[in-house]
Amino acid sequence: MKSVALPADSLAFALLRAAEAVSAVTEGRTLDAALATCWQKHAPQPGQRGAIQDLTYGALRAYGRGDFILRQLLRTPLADAHMRSLLLVTLYRLDSRSEDRHTTVDQAVNAAATLAHGKYRALTNAVLRNALRQRHDLRAAAAEDDIARWQHPAWWIQAVRDAYPQQWQGILSAANERPPMTLRANHRHGDAHAYVARLATAGIEARALDDTAVLLAQAQHVDTLPGFNDGHVSVQDFGAQQAARLLGVQPGMRVLDACAAPGGKTAHLLERADIDLTALELDPRRAQRITENLQRLQLKASVKVADCADVSAWWDGKPFDRILADVPCSASGVVRRHPDIKWLRRPADIGSFATSQQRILDALWQSLAPGGTMLYCTCSIFPQENDKQVAAFVGRHADALRMDVDGQPALQLTPGPEQDGFYYALLQKHR
Repeated sequence: MKSVALPADSLAFALLRAAEAVSAVTEGRTLDAALATCWQKHAPQPGQRGAIQDLTYGALRAYGRGDFILRQLLRTPLADAHMRSLLLVTLYRLDSRSEDRHTTVDQAVNAAATLAHGKYRALTNAVLRNALRQRHDLRAAAAEDDIARWQHPAWWIQAVRDAYPQQWQGILSAANERPPMTLRANHRHGDAHAYVARLATAGIEARALDDTAVLLAQAQHVDTLPGFNDGHVSVQDFGAQQAARLLGVQPGMRVLDACAAPGGKTAHLLERADIDLTALELDPRRAQRITENLQRLQLKASVKVADCADVSAWWDGKPFDRILADVPCSASGVVRRHPDIKWLRRPADIGSFATSQQRILDALWQSLAPGGTMLYCTCSIFPQENDKQVAAFVGRHADALRMDVDGQPALQLTPGPEQDGFYYALLQKHR
């Protein structure tokens, strides 16, 4: 994209940078990679960085509706991907900040003037003003289109409807909302109730969800959280916090956390008991994040860079009492945190993940001690990666026994006001 001459603190600058990121995602890049490029290339100030991120995430969450509305407003498809993304980002802001609509249109026109020698300036003004004039009719039309209404690809909508015939609408709606910000109180420094009191003293509203989890009324930068830098608290979704509780580690146990990055569940296990823990991660950079998180929390584990399915490369032959198999998955339960996922995934990807999960489970099983327990975990809501995967595993392994999870065969959490979507199943190896 051509270099621009916009004030770095302007809305036009934020709209243009967000459009770059959205355009990169539509071309197949991950949102994390797209934003990393933006930060490196443009080095926005913290306030602008937050604005760019908010616009990008919002536009991608609402992409199904924005794409539909834009097609109604354009006589012919717009070939310029950056310009198209600028319109999508602006349509999102018009919808979410309607009280500021005239400023939004003006700033979008300024941003458009920097692209393609300004040839889209008039088009931008016309499209956005038509969007405002026709907003009621456009919203009504969008409500009749499944992709626009539910803001997910058609195949994804159908998959959720098939799996959750009574809940699918709520699941899809929740996946389009801003996610909650939940903290994990480090029990070595106090429980959730004590930390809520500390937050109140700092003027931060929150409530305890259990003895460990703290749900913030509003998202906060970690620098504002009392004791964060001293390891008293971490950011972790309430659904993700169930892993350490369900695995049931006891002092002295030998524990494996496979696919451990960025280390939230690793740290939680170590906070709960003095254990001998090995954390595996295939990506060296992500493995470094585990180490950094443990250092902040003043916890210790053996962190290894390895493919957890290649057991011979990392296992010393001594069985583990507990294994956390937090396997790679579609991440369909956390798309509100990663809205690019629902537009980058394809139906065939679910089968590919299932194949990888099977490989990992079969490999890890041999390192579990007789009588030991493995907790299978995904951040998916698709049965092919969850119940079907576990049922197939038990069918292949005569020494595998499914254990109840909170009185159920498994625990399937779906996105909601307090947690993201996660799946848990407990498997015990016969003695």
